[in-house]
Amino acid sequence: MNHCSPGSKHKHTSISLSKAIEGFLTFKIAEGLSKRTIESYEHTLRHWYDQVGDIKVSQIKTSDLIAFLAWMRTEYQPKRWNGNTDPLSAKSLRNVYVSLRALFAWLEREFGMENPAKTIPSPKYPQHVIQTFSKEEIEKLIKSCVYSRESQPYNRKSFVMRRPTANRDQALIMFLLDTGLRATELCSLLVEDVDLKTGQVNIKHGVPGGAKGGKGRVTYLGKTSKKALWRYLANREDGDEPDAPLFLNNSDRAFNRNSLRILIRRLGERADIPHVHPHKFRHTFAITYLRSGGDVFTLQLLLGHSSLDMVRHYAQVAQSDVATAHRKASPVDNWRL
Repeated sequence: MNHCSPGSKHKHTSISLSKAIEGFLTFKIAEGLSKRTIESYEHTLRHWYDQVGDIKVSQIKTSDLIAFLAWMRTEYQPKRWNGNTDPLSAKSLRNVYVSLRALFAWLEREFGMENPAKTIPSPKYPQHVIQTFSKEEIEKLIKSCVYSRESQPYNRKSFVMRRPTANRDQALIMFLLDTGLRATELCSLLVEDVDLKTGQVNIKHGVPGGAKGGKGRVTYLGKTSKKALWRYLANREDGDEPDAPLFLNNSDRAFNRNSLRILIRRLGERADIPHVHPHKFRHTFAITYLRSGGDVFTLQLLLGHSSLDMVRHYAQVAQSDVATAHRKASPVDNWRL
C-alpha cells in the first residue's frame, strides 16, 4: 500500500534511518521471509547504521551508498566465528548491495521516496564451480558414521566400536542427499513433517519451515532413506511424537545450521574427504537428478527455487558431465576405428 497522495512525493521521507530499518524488517517478517534472510538484512543495515548514524532517509544520496559499498570492499574487516578476518567475498558484497536495494525499494514503494540505490549497478561476482560428491565419497561417508576410529591400546589388540550416533548420522546423510534440502529446512523439520509410508517430506511455509523466501513445498525420500530414518526414530523415545524435532543433536535438541555444519564437517574428516558441508549434498542431489533424466522444471519445484537461474546452472553442469563422459567412452575413438 502506498501512503502518498499525488503531489506529496517526499511527504513521509523525513523519517529517521533507525525507524526506516525497523519498519522495513517488520514488513519483511510479515511477508514470511526466512529467518536467515531477515538476519542477513538486519546485519547489513545495522552495520550501515553504525557507520552513518541516525540520519533522515531523505538526506541519503547515491554517492553515500557507493561510498559505503567501497568501504565494505576495501577497509571493512569482518569478525567471523573462526577468527578469519579476510575481506568480504564478491558474493557477500553483492548481498550487502541487495540489502540496501531492498530497503530503498521498500521506501520508494511505501512512501514514494526517490530511490538513491536504483542507479547503482550490481557488484559482479563469478559463479562458483559446483562441487558434488562422487558415489564412492558418499559410500565412505556412510561407512564413517558406523564405527569409531581404530583404538590401539598399549597392552591389547586394536579395536573399533560402533558409534552411538551411527543410525542418526547415516539417516541424516541419506536424508540430505535424497531431498536436496537446505540446512535450515532440515533443522526445522518435525517428526510429523515426514510420512515414512509414502516418503513425502513437507517443508512448511513461512519462517517455521526454514525455507528460503518462506515458500513451503513437498519433496520425497527413497526406500533406502526411509528405512534409515525409521531405524533412527525407532530407537528414540520421542520418535513417534509429531512435534518432536526430526533430528536431534548430542544434547537432544534440534540441530541449527552451525551444529549441523560442524557434524557434517567432522564426518568428512573421519572419511578423509575434503570440503564436506550440507549444501554440497544439495548440489549432488540436483546434478544426479538431472543426470538420471529428471527435468529442470520439476527440479525447480523440489529445490524450492523461485526462478530457473540456478537450476539452469545445474543443467549446464550436468550437460557438461555428459559431454565429458561421452568423450571418454566414445566407441569409435576407443576402438580406434
